[in-house]
Amino acid sequence: MEERNSLSARSAVLSALLGSHPPYLPARHLVRIGAVFGIAEGTVRVALSRMVAAGDLVQSGGRYTLSERLIERQARQDESRDPHTRPWDGTWEVAVVTAERRAPADRAALRHAMTALRLAELREGTWLRPANLVPAWPEIVTGQCTLIDGRPHGDLTPLLWDLDGWAAEARRLRRALDGADGLAEGFLVSAAVLRHLLADPLLPPELLPADWPGAALRARYDDFDRHYREALLAHLED
Repeated sequence: MEERNSLSARSAVLSALLGSHPPYLPARHLVRIGAVFGIAEGTVRVALSRMVAAGDLVQSGGRYTLSERLIERQARQDESRDPHTRPWDGTWEVAVVTAERRAPADRAALRHAMTALRLAELREGTWLRPANLVPAWPEIVTGQCTLIDGRPHGDLTPLLWDLDGWAAEARRLRRALDGADGLAEGFLVSAAVLRHLLADPLLPPELLPADWPGAALRARYDDFDRHYREALLAHLED
């Protein structure tokens, strides 16, 4: 787990807003969250100004909210906590890059979009996953790729995802939630769980080990988050 003083002001602000619904907090609350980690008020306020200038935050009347780009990230984070899936019929979604002369920025944007859609890259330019989600293909994907439905021969999951690694970290984080003590440690563990859930490939049960810990981690986190938010709100309004 991170040391108490290792969290930057920017990370503290982003984690606080990404975990808030709606993501809208007054500057004084963000300053108090920084203080939990020993971050000086002036450092937090400088970080806020820089984040507004960089387009990460929007400021109005002494309150701060996430930019549109980061609101989309929060939506993905929320989806990872309560994923919407559909029954799987064995079909896989395949996206093959067919566009020519792609600019580096377009390549990077496509990789970001594919990761957000939880597709994995089998080889350069070939992305796929089981068709158990309901994707809304963004233009960055449809403009660069040809989309195909298919049924691969054999199990591709070991080539695409490290399921054992994800499961081991999920179990470690569940134990960390059980042992989290105080606002600082709870804040760090909470942020780590949310990051890890974003990396869950959300595969259909047919492709997962019988003891897959995804649902157990989500249930434990929901209970933890409910109690932690109450304690944090009491601290901010004290």
